[in-house]
Amino acid sequence: MTSRLNRRRFLKASAAGAGLLAAPALISSKALASSGELNFTGWAGYPVLTEKAFPAFEAATGIKVNFTEMPDQDTMFGAAKVALDSGGIDVIEPTIDRVGAWDSNGLLGTFDESKLAVSNYLPGLADGAAGERSRPGGALKYVPSVWGTESLVVNEAEAKLSTPPSLGDLFSPDNQSVLRPHSALAAMGRYLDATGKLPRPWMDSYTDMGAMTELWDIALAEAIKAKGNVVQWWSGENEANAGFTANGATVGLCWDSTGFNLRKDGYKYVAPVEGAFAWHQGFVIMKNAANVEQAHEFVKWVSTAEGASLWATAFSANPVGKGAADLMDPEVSAYYNGTFNDEALSKLWWWPDQSADFLAKRAEYADKYKAA
Repeated sequence: MTSRLNRRRFLKASAAGAGLLAAPALISSKALASSGELNFTGWAGYPVLTEKAFPAFEAATGIKVNFTEMPDQDTMFGAAKVALDSGGIDVIEPTIDRVGAWDSNGLLGTFDESKLAVSNYLPGLADGAAGERSRPGGALKYVPSVWGTESLVVNEAEAKLSTPPSLGDLFSPDNQSVLRPHSALAAMGRYLDATGKLPRPWMDSYTDMGAMTELWDIALAEAIKAKGNVVQWWSGENEANAGFTANGATVGLCWDSTGFNLRKDGYKYVAPVEGAFAWHQGFVIMKNAANVEQAHEFVKWVSTAEGASLWATAFSANPVGKGAADLMDPEVSAYYNGTFNDEALSKLWWWPDQSADFLAKRAEYADKYKAA
């Protein structure tokens, strides 16, 4: 994104806007006209979704959620391509940087804005640069659900960190690392860029496939040299946690939820000097969705204070709806504020848009990294 999202501005805006929320809209009679159900495919490893979020949505609307868990976006993307022919999926939850690739593959339907509550969203999430990225071809095809970061999770007693901590610490022989292959290669690229060891800016690789091959070849070669300290690869939350608790990793590049889940076991979430990776997650509706009315009710509910707070709590991340922060566990807010001061917020590095060609090539590099 061209603009930066400021966590404190979000929380302040949500508190100020809490009393200004309109009364919830009546549930459309059409939402219950077909099956009264919604087929939703989302992220595995977040039990609060099934324990609290889905039951609260069903209580509010009468719509039952049939939830299919998947560990990562590549798996979701594959399932969506199958569902385009076979059906069975109404809504999926990718990140905003994937929307262009999903749309170019003909997977996405269009949201009817009159059936949503766009004014529920905090500033900067559904408008501005993010809003532009949500409308490939001009039609609304993505709406936000939660946002957060991917940064350093460190064993406070055993990790050997630079001063200040750096993405380079992930590749130090003094540390045992748990890594997601494509994120690790991006981290290596950004580290090399920050230390002046690339022939051109790392960001060029996201807009020029020639530059992508040039720069990712360099990052791959350097990452392979340091591969001896990797104790586990991860693609989902459960694997990331196990990298630390079962396989003894002292440092990892993981989602903020991983750091939150391990915070009482001697681990800390740390922003690197190069800036934490930041992600913006949301809902897309399948082009052949069967339960379209139910899909709109679901997306709208997650934008309310109650829905946004439960969704963010499930991911131990940041809510998208006004007033949601007031309903969340204060411990979550304290956790994030302990990691991201104003300087760290100003350095957030938002995942750029990634085309289908880029993602295919990135997957090749990730496979080479793992197999080396």
